[in-house]
Amino acid sequence: MSYSETAEFEFEEPDAEIIYQSLIVESLREIPRTKIELSTKEKMLKLTIYAEDVNALRSAINSYLRWINLSINILELKRNGRT
Repeated sequence: MSYSETAEFEFEEPDAEIIYQSLIVESLREIPRTKIELSTKEKMLKLTIYAEDVNALRSAINSYLRWINLSINILELKRNGRT
C-alpha cells in the first residue's frame, strides 16, 4: 500500500501513557486507506497518520484528535474528583 499523505502530532501530556493505552487498540485496527503509528515517551504522546489520500487523512485526524481530547477531558474530570 502506498501512502501519499502524512500528518504527525506530538502532545505533551502528564498522562500520556494512559492516553496511549486507551488508543493503542484503535491504532492496531485496520482502517481502509490509512496506517497509524502511536508511541509515548515520558510525558510525550506521538501520533503519526499515513493515508492514501487527503480524505482518508482528514477522517483519521478527526477521529484521533477527538479521542485524545475525550481522554484528556475524562482524566481532568477524574483529577478534579468529578467521576
